[in-house]
Amino acid sequence: MKQVEIFTDGACKGNPGPGGWGAILRYKGTEKEISGGEKLTTNNKMELTAVISALSMLKEPCKVTLYSDSQYVCNAMKLGWAEKWQANNWMRNKKEPALNPDLWQKLLELCRIHSVEFVWVKGHAGHPENERCDRLAVAQSEKFI
Repeated sequence: MKQVEIFTDGACKGNPGPGGWGAILRYKGTEKEISGGEKLTTNNKMELTAVISALSMLKEPCKVTLYSDSQYVCNAMKLGWAEKWQANNWMRNKKEPALNPDLWQKLLELCRIHSVEFVWVKGHAGHPENERCDRLAVAQSEKFI
């Protein structure tokens, strides 16, 4: 399997509000940047969309190391929360529905294709690729202001 590094970030001006996401895909030293945004969204939706969009770019099953500053995304995947929500018909517990089930469904499907290791990185702490993804995300969110 090809080994790919992916870096992602999401941003939102207000929550909800105009949002954007950015991602960098790296394979054998070659990088591709992608980004997008929405007029009315949430930060968590943008974090998830960045991950989904990046993984969707891969044309064959890959071994992926994915770096994100979103504990929401990293913990839900590393600790099995998203799979548990799915098994419980998208309920976090007996009373609370899981948010963004459509996005979690897509992410879980992509993680069945690719071998993905989620790595949390501290945001706004000088991590070069995270900072670049943040700039991409913020630029996209500003298109809707």
